[in-house]
Amino acid sequence: MVMQTKFDSLSEISALQSMASSVEEPVFLRTPDSHIMVDAKSFLGLFTLDFSHPVEVVTDSLYVIRRLEIMSRRKAAAAVR
Repeated sequence: MVMQTKFDSLSEISALQSMASSVEEPVFLRTPDSHIMVDAKSFLGLFTLDFSHPVEVVTDSLYVIRRLEIMSRRKAAAAVR
């Protein structure tokens, strides 16, 4: 599965890394043009990406996808307020 999302803070990136580390399935982040792809379980590897733009989360973990969807909905709801 591929999910495009935007991370707005270091705490969101840290939460993703924690989620990725808690599942057995591989979790990768890649640029939309697929030029750079990093293991989301590697905190240092995450800093090779430019988070000022959306990135794609690539994984077979339903847990990670669902948690990212919830995070995205909460951010959208907070932006409306």
